[in-house]
Amino acid sequence: MDRLASIRKPFETVGIRILFIVQELGRLAIFFLKGLRHIFSYPPQFAKFIEQLYFIGMKSVLVICLTGAFTGMVLGFQGYYTLVKFGSEGILGTMVALTLIRELGPVLTAIMITGRAGSAMAAEIGIMRISEQIDALETMGIHSIRFLFSPRLAAAFVSFPLLTAIFDAIGIFGGYLTGSLLLGISPGIYFYRVEYSVQMVDINGGFIKALVFGAVVVTICCFQGYYTHTRKEGFGAKGVSFATTSAVVISSVLILATDYVLTSFLM
Repeated sequence: MDRLASIRKPFETVGIRILFIVQELGRLAIFFLKGLRHIFSYPPQFAKFIEQLYFIGMKSVLVICLTGAFTGMVLGFQGYYTLVKFGSEGILGTMVALTLIRELGPVLTAIMITGRAGSAMAAEIGIMRISEQIDALETMGIHSIRFLFSPRLAAAFVSFPLLTAIFDAIGIFGGYLTGSLLLGISPGIYFYRVEYSVQMVDINGGFIKALVFGAVVVTICCFQGYYTHTRKEGFGAKGVSFATTSAVVISSVLILATDYVLTSFLM
């Protein structure tokens, strides 16, 4: 009997873990659908939407510009020294533009917003949970998901594509700085290749990724903060710290995984 139990225990452990993951995915899906539905509920939360649009979008512009500029400059350097081996340095503009618009722009924008705004969202909502402010909202008849999550989700749908566009534009200009001003490629050739190679389908694909990444980041970060009190690692400040860390790590991993899935469909 003991031998049978020892053989069965690893399978039970794996089964319990799988059931827990499925349960969490279900809770996450319900959380997202409730938040998405309440975006369109009456009365509209226009003031909260503008507040979150400023926090997620406007306050991220500087870090997005810096990241985009240095990413484009690095792409210009690396791309030039790769293409020059094949005598194709004239298509540097194509390489920089398509790499940014299709992949690096949406991905790096989402990761940078996760680190700057996503962690703050998880911590703020987590502190509201452990200090019973969310319970107070429910007591007063205010739907907590509608009040805390829906305006952030709506703001993410607007700010992520706009910040991605800024990242792409700054990155292309950064590639011009290194490719043309430092390495000697003709500015006319560089921008001609950018204009010639970038199609609307590439831009639309980048914006679709930005929208999906926005939903992923805000949903994961708000979900982790909202359910801080259910964490097994600890309650109080320790639970908030674990929730914030989990929000950033899970969001970053899901951004990369989702990018692979979307690229498979959009190619």
